Amino acid sequence: MAADLQARIADRLNERRANSLYRQRPLLGTAQGPEVIVDGQPLLAFCNNDYLGLANHPDVIAAWRSGAERWGVGGGASHLVIGHSAPHHALEEALADLTRRPRALLFSTGYMANLAAVTALVGQGDSVLEDRLNHASLLDAGLLSGARFSRYLHNDPASLASRLEKAPPDGASLVVTDGVFSMDGDVAELPALAQVTKARNAWLMVDDAHGFGVLGPQGGGVVEHFGLGLDDVPVLVGTLGKAFGTAGAFVAGSEALIDYLVQFARPYIYTTSQPPALACATLKSVELARHEGWRREHLAALVRQFRTGAEALGLGLMPSDTPIQPIVIGDSGRAMAWSRRLRGQGLLVTAIRPPTVPAGSARLRVTLSAAHTEAQVARLLDGLAACQALPELGNE
Repeated sequence: MAADLQARIADRLNERRANSLYRQRPLLGTAQGPEVIVDGQPLLAFCNNDYLGLANHPDVIAAWRSGAERWGVGGGASHLVIGHSAPHHALEEALADLTRRPRALLFSTGYMANLAAVTALVGQGDSVLEDRLNHASLLDAGLLSGARFSRYLHNDPASLASRLEKAPPDGASLVVTDGVFSMDGDVAELPALAQVTKARNAWLMVDDAHGFGVLGPQGGGVVEHFGLGLDDVPVLVGTLGKAFGTAGAFVAGSEALIDYLVQFARPYIYTTSQPPALACATLKSVELARHEGWRREHLAALVRQFRTGAEALGLGLMPSDTPIQPIVIGDSGRAMAWSRRLRGQGLLVTAIRPPTVPAGSARLRVTLSAAHTEAQVARLLDGLAACQALPELGNE
């Protein structure tokens, strides 16, 4: 007898609720920024990825408006039909220049960019090797590619080398890692990973969604941070909805790689292009990110302030020098309780639970922005101290 889908849906939803894993969408009533209104409540937010404070920048908004007046509000078709406009092309050139690569290719989302790159490059008979803590989009892309799928120990070049040795010699091998890991905030050991990968004639692909704009002298990300080149990291993916404050993503690489993706990457071929006005806005945000280095300097100072204060409180920080500063709580119910107590103090900090993070490592994911002030970070630390002073928080 066929399974009852309605009963399955109800059972799985009830299971999520019982295990403190049920997800709900907060309703944002303002533009992105440190001070927001969520579900009707004024809050000081420490949970978005607008690392450089550009999502509501007046110059970026003005670029969007002027772009919409000239180019309209829709892409109209895929890039290969009639959807590739002059702003799209100019943005690709700017991203290629930022990454010091011959070409870049725009996508509507980071998930699509990762899916496109992995599934176009490897398939049956090949191997894809991924860090155990990679973003879900990278893991899904590896599984959907049809290639032999393997996960090496987190940020462990020796584990990667061991798994590469077992890859079939007659197929291509693609190694995939995040640049900055989105839930832990640590940075990939790219120089060592690149050395291991090149020694075995494999390619390294880096998704630097959380590194672009933040790391590197000009915000070029983790590859610029380590001084690596195209030979070290042939496939570089970045998103535009985090430090750059807009939306979309890109793949940057050689002329041959981008030509290949245009021909064979299904998520690129069969998707309407992003609005040209969005590309106009992103061009401005990329310019601001590159040339306003004070944003990265201020952000780094806030990270140091937070870590110093959190360590003084004895909070369970992870080894991260990036704007992602997780506080490990462990139990999902306790993590939710901490988040609710903070919200009661006017502070918005999201609790991250399995399956997004490994079982037993539920956490408060604090994210900092160049738009925050030192006084606001001090307020967050005071709120955490107040939570810590209360009796043991259970599953309230």
